Amino acid sequence: MRNLSVNLAGVPLKNPVMVASGTFGSGEEFSEFLDLNRLGAVVTKGVANVPWPGNPAPRVAETYGGMLNAIGLQNPGVEVFARRDLPFLRQFDTNVIVNVCGRTEEDYCQVVERLAEEPRVDLLEINISCPNVKEGGIAFGQDPKAVERITGAVKAVAKQPVIMKLSPNVTDITETARAAEAGGADALSLINTLTGMKIDVERQTFALANQTGGLSGPAIRPVAVRMVNQTARAVKIPIIGMGGIMTAEDALEFILAGATAVSVGTANFHDPRAAVNVIEGIESYMERHQVEDINRLIGLVNR
Repeated sequence: MRNLSVNLAGVPLKNPVMVASGTFGSGEEFSEFLDLNRLGAVVTKGVANVPWPGNPAPRVAETYGGMLNAIGLQNPGVEVFARRDLPFLRQFDTNVIVNVCGRTEEDYCQVVERLAEEPRVDLLEINISCPNVKEGGIAFGQDPKAVERITGAVKAVAKQPVIMKLSPNVTDITETARAAEAGGADALSLINTLTGMKIDVERQTFALANQTGGLSGPAIRPVAVRMVNQTARAVKIPIIGMGGIMTAEDALEFILAGATAVSVGTANFHDPRAAVNVIEGIESYMERHQVEDINRLIGLVNR
């Protein structure tokens, strides 16, 4: 038996493969396609303190090598989530990571305080790509000072380990990574989507009602791997790598670059079993290369 278990901010995962927020609902939506017990963790769709309606349609557009989305973090709010989704997840032997979104520092802290009461929540992933309404709409994650401040505020009320999800739409990802670490983050997730745009040339208008959207899928993977590697060299806390993972080989790129765990996102829309296929592919790779422990591969290219 080869060891696939990893430790993420003090929380043991049976394997390093999880599903990316916003691509898997809150688990129940995909449960008829794969056994959730196989996953290292389920990462839920973003949860806010109150219901968010999201953006107007059209909200999704296909692009070469990926997709654009401008869903707008539509969600029913933390109370519905705690009453409806968490009880479903209790029946599975897998970790639960709740993604938290907000428009102000207070919004985030309200959700984090509410989830502190939920024993089934193992970790929190804080989506700081949200627009900060008190600072003119700039995303929290684009300002290192704001990153450090909101990380500290969340940590002050959190009972679970805190993962800060970093935006790639910055000049230097290591600046925001160090800021999150300085604020007390227990781990980092990167990368979130890259800002992109598509024009419908036949209709001569924007393909998305929001005009811009988040680009995900295989097209962004080289950028994501580079940012994970840079961040792994800059901080001491663990990293969850994501961005265009379709296969085990893609996931292993992130692990070799320095990620302790990985998230499968857009691939779930193409193949609902994508995450399990990645787990099985990593097992095959370890057998082929006679690797007894997955932890030996983490950051191997940096040694």
